Amino acid sequence: MNSSIAFWNIFHKDLRNYYFKPPNISWGIIFPIAWALMFFLRSRNTLDIRDLLPGVIAMAVLFGTTSLLSVTLNFERKSRSFERLLLAPIDSNLLMLAKTIGAIAFGIINAFVPIIFAAFLADLSGINWLNVLGSIVLIAVTSTFLGLFISVTAHEVFEAQTYSNFFRFPMLFLCGLFIPVSQLPVVLRPFSYLLPLTYGTDILKTAIHGNGLIPIWISFLVLTGFSLALFWLSTRNIKKKWIY
Repeated sequence: MNSSIAFWNIFHKDLRNYYFKPPNISWGIIFPIAWALMFFLRSRNTLDIRDLLPGVIAMAVLFGTTSLLSVTLNFERKSRSFERLLLAPIDSNLLMLAKTIGAIAFGIINAFVPIIFAAFLADLSGINWLNVLGSIVLIAVTSTFLGLFISVTAHEVFEAQTYSNFFRFPMLFLCGLFIPVSQLPVVLRPFSYLLPLTYGTDILKTAIHGNGLIPIWISFLVLTGFSLALFWLSTRNIKKKWIY
């Protein structure tokens, strides 16, 4: 089987069948948009909006990617169509990349929703857009593979969404999205640096208003390491639990 044809058809099927399921619409689309509007509309000036923008971008990517993975994988497991994919004559790593590339793209698109809102409400000049884009891509990749890792342990969509919330909501407070890591209690700060979103948010803060805490090259390197580690752990668990 031609790998590129298999890759495209798996991606296209997911796009057609799963991307607009109710759980993904509610958690992956409506929730980030509602939070972005809530934060921006209550902000009194341009400075407030620019300060909030890194956190809102990271949150939009996080919820969009993890919600999509929990929908696609668990609907397919429930209908037992994923087993047919596992029997296809393609490499399992390529299969999982095909299943996750759509979530990565969805997260990247989600990130530009708050940017568009902010552009109408504030002056966004002086932003390093290259670093913003690089951070968005790596946040989308790490969040997608985190969602993949969580979804492997669930059997139903609601279970995957519930497990995801155990990770997502603590991240809102521990990763510097809205409360800087330097202002967290000392006992919580080590946990912040164990989460990939901390580094993605720090890159966005450096790119947007220059007050990141971590050297940008270290953040990019750590995010790349998290991406590789999460993908390896997820595919290992799939081979161990799903392939008998």
